[in-house]
Amino acid sequence: MATVPVNEQSFALDIVKTDDDGRLNRSAEIAGGKDVKTSLTGTVVGVDVTGTEKIWNCFQAIGNIAFAYTYSSILVEIQDTLKSSPPENKVMKKASLVGVATTTTLYMMCGTLGYAAFGNKAPGNFLTGFGFYEPYWLIDFANLCIAIHLVGAYQVYTQPIFKLVEDSFRKKFPESGFITKEHPVHIPLYGVLQVNSFRLLWRTAYVIISSVLAMIFPFFNSVLGLIGAMSFWPLTLYFPVQMYISQAKISRFTFTWTWLTILTVSCLIVSLISAAACVQGLITELHAFKPFKFVS
Repeated sequence: MATVPVNEQSFALDIVKTDDDGRLNRSAEIAGGKDVKTSLTGTVVGVDVTGTEKIWNCFQAIGNIAFAYTYSSILVEIQDTLKSSPPENKVMKKASLVGVATTTTLYMMCGTLGYAAFGNKAPGNFLTGFGFYEPYWLIDFANLCIAIHLVGAYQVYTQPIFKLVEDSFRKKFPESGFITKEHPVHIPLYGVLQVNSFRLLWRTAYVIISSVLAMIFPFFNSVLGLIGAMSFWPLTLYFPVQMYISQAKISRFTFTWTWLTILTVSCLIVSLISAAACVQGLITELHAFKPFKFVS
């Protein structure tokens, strides 16, 4: 067994082992101790990044955090599927509490354990950002979990888009059989599935185009942060707060109205700065960008 030397910036100890067949197997181990540099303030200005880069990265990180909490847009959809008893508002309060607590716990664990393992050089994407691909089964299992999660999440988040486009075309072309006619298809062990030609073509094209664009422009952190910054304030904060003010009939310039307004304006400022930071990150990454080769 031979140990491959690691430099001062490396955070993985690669071990190369020859098996009975003479083939090389590589395994990797997260290194702790002297090679991992951590600090209370994170990356060191002048060593790891410049002062300007650190500011941009901090606001870009806020956008990434905001993306994890942009769930308000589907709360109404979920509530519509609930039974009237027990009361929907009580069920949604419990569901929101459990969901937010679970999300916060998992992301905090990911952030703290990731920083403890990789220090100031911790990558934005633990699965692809640091060259640690062994044990292969663990990385494959993590990617499988992400795929299962995204299959469901993709459907939930794109349904409003699908419905908007399909309803618009039905209103514009009510006489078109291609758009309005349903074709029954018998599927064993399932029954009859109603297939619409336009729906099949449109949704397939949407998935293909969005997937190709994601492969062409794989700017993971910047794009994620930009989406989070753009959607967090209006969908998670502004509209819910305004609906609450209207429903509770809170008068202007009262204590509650004042603090809700301060919260709304503060988050708007942070969202705008985060969006600007993510745009700056996209511009920076484009300088080294190569289609289908660049990994962020």
